[in-house]
Amino acid sequence: MEEEKNYFEDQSEPEIELTKATTLGSKTRFSLKKTEDDDDSEPEGQLTIDVYQTATEIVIESAIAGVDPEDLDINVTTDSVSIIGRRRREKVVKEEDYFYRECYWGKFSRSIILPQEIDPEDSHVSLKNGILVIRLPKLNKRKSKKLKVKLD
Repeated sequence: MEEEKNYFEDQSEPEIELTKATTLGSKTRFSLKKTEDDDDSEPEGQLTIDVYQTATEIVIESAIAGVDPEDLDINVTTDSVSIIGRRRREKVVKEEDYFYRECYWGKFSRSIILPQEIDPEDSHVSLKNGILVIRLPKLNKRKSKKLKVKLD
């Protein structure tokens, strides 16, 4: 039993930290590989996501098992996030050989309008065990600063 447990622990994917490629004004792009060479006639699926907040950040999570990090393009602005990617099928299966066909293969995308402004500069994205996690620090505009009036 202990050998089996160690075997599965050894088989987990290493954590991959995806880095920001460029920053243009308030737009941050986590660019891994563009999918521009894809066939435009192929239908595009919509990525399923969970979006939640903590006290300091908005978090987006998505199960993207089977997606190569180089096939992801993530764009972050102060008020939105867009995720574009592709899940590639490794082998061709004839249509008549399927019993069930529920998995989505091909291009996918998702755009998310955020409920409040975030700081694109300090945003982070990671991929571990097929789960994409995007952490977006909230901008706290409710902070106030008390000003003292000085006589000139």
